[in-house]
Amino acid sequence: MTLFLAHGSPTTVISEPELRALVRQALGKLGAKRKVLAIPPDITRLNSRSGPCLGAVEEQYGQALTDVLPALGTHVPMTPEHIAKMYPGVPPAKFRVHDWRNDVKTIGEVDSAFVKQATGGVWDKAWPAQLNNLIWSGGHDLILSIGQVVPHEVMGMANGVKNLFVGCGGKLGIDASHFIGAAYGMERMMGRADTPVRRILNQALLQYCTHLPIVFILTVVGKARPGEASDHGLVTRGVFVGSGLDGFAEASALSQAVNFEQLDEEPKKVVCYLDPEEFHSTWLGNKAIYRTRMAIATGGELVVLAPGVKGFGEDPGIDRLIRTHGYRTTPQIMAAIQADPALAGSLSAAAHLIHGSSEGRFTVRYCPGHLTRAEIEGVGYAWGDLAEQTRRYDPAKLKDGWNVVAGERLFYVSNPALGLWAHRSRFAG
Repeated sequence: MTLFLAHGSPTTVISEPELRALVRQALGKLGAKRKVLAIPPDITRLNSRSGPCLGAVEEQYGQALTDVLPALGTHVPMTPEHIAKMYPGVPPAKFRVHDWRNDVKTIGEVDSAFVKQATGGVWDKAWPAQLNNLIWSGGHDLILSIGQVVPHEVMGMANGVKNLFVGCGGKLGIDASHFIGAAYGMERMMGRADTPVRRILNQALLQYCTHLPIVFILTVVGKARPGEASDHGLVTRGVFVGSGLDGFAEASALSQAVNFEQLDEEPKKVVCYLDPEEFHSTWLGNKAIYRTRMAIATGGELVVLAPGVKGFGEDPGIDRLIRTHGYRTTPQIMAAIQADPALAGSLSAAAHLIHGSSEGRFTVRYCPGHLTRAEIEGVGYAWGDLAEQTRRYDPAKLKDGWNVVAGERLFYVSNPALGLWAHRSRFAG
């Protein structure tokens, strides 16, 4: 395991040309390659700076970059328009589609004793390590996993091994990892680099994948400060390139400093905006809930402005399960798992339902662009008229953080995918 590049700090600003140059500099240390596979994120990580990183890979290797496999997880495939927007300059013909239900191989298991110890007894079954067949047996002499490190509801911090075993994993592994995280408790993991799910996936990498030529390219992206040159208000704060587990801890520490805001006051009203280009479903858009619920006051309200949301699940089967069971409390979802074999057979969906619940502690008012009031109320949320709520809480006029609108004090988040917010009383360590 080797760290080829570690560059960044909470005040560092890396321009796009600098980012490309840094990535190419690190790749230059690897020597010539004949067949390269890149695993970048999909459009749901539009702001990850993976575009310039993959662009640098294309510049470095040219025809030797034979395959690009977006880490879809359970998401829908990238459209040609998404590829052109996020990865300009990379030939579309190089892109492959990950099929999490069919195109995977179970490469081994992390044994039940390790899982039980890692989870503190919350889960005592062996965890199936699954990978897309192209990663496992594609014959590449370099596999580049690209993505952003940021607080995450299942892993604690996103990326690293998650990009492989979840982003390019199979149903069994995704189901189990998501449910382990939900059962262990989001609040015990979000914003932390060392979590039960992370330990299990790290073990799978060390146990089964040391022969694969995997190198991680990790970015940290944050909000620009006044006077800083930025791209839509965002700046790249760090980039880390390394094999094995090297680099992830450093990237996580920087992300914790850049992407995690601890509040001294509990907001009674939080308003989140979901960019319609990035968020088309509650499966993705519920980051508005995951990332803010440790901040919201008991009895408060979360208003989700979601102009692009037109469904619940990215996968049709999961969409049906969300519509059937809704975002209820953890005890209700646990009972539903016992009663419904379909939900028991889709534990990632069950975990998502738990993640998307306020546990009855505050109101979630969803304001979708393409779902009806009956659909929203049917899954357990309060309905909000998008036009009316947008007039009241205009994203063009609000600034990230505290605002006062018509005498009402509220906390605004322009993109919940970029961070984590918590009241100090709800986060220890």
